[in-house]
Amino acid sequence: FDVSAIDQLPPGRQPIHTQWIRSAAAGQAYQFTRDEVAEGRHAYIVLPQIDDTGEDNSKSVLQEFDRLSKGPLSSLRLCALHGQMATDEKQSIMTRFRDGQIDVLLATTVIEVGIDVPNASVMLIDSAEQFGLSQLHQLRGRVGRGKHLSHCILISDAESDEARQRLTAMTQTNSGF
Repeated sequence: FDVSAIDQLPPGRQPIHTQWIRSAAAGQAYQFTRDEVAEGRHAYIVLPQIDDTGEDNSKSVLQEFDRLSKGPLSSLRLCALHGQMATDEKQSIMTRFRDGQIDVLLATTVIEVGIDVPNASVMLIDSAEQFGLSQLHQLRGRVGRGKHLSHCILISDAESDEARQRLTAMTQTNSGF
């Protein structure tokens, strides 16, 4: 077997600016998202679960969709996407997002691979400590596919050393290795 290593970005792609912020600064991330949408771009917001289980403090797609659509992102066109939806419904939502009919897509990791929306410039990952390095890197790769500078914002109040090391690593390199 031959081993291949992709050690550079595909032609036309730019490095993605990644930063880690605490949840107390989430309002700034939502304002940044609003600013990017005002410039004609799209944004993803990824959350670790579909609905609130009540077992921990994890945020969910459905809960945050309700909160954000009534609050910080109220004037934007938001839509929720997750793995429990029918395949044709998921495809319809992704088509509408790609075509500019949806500004912000709140989703689980169902968007981790196979999604190409060149106009998406913001990947906001809430409760980022709950994702592994591979997932974070794959999610970050959903942006930076077009001509616009793209951003990955990790929101986390991580307390464990392991989680803090993962999040710090994400801000220091764009390499999947």
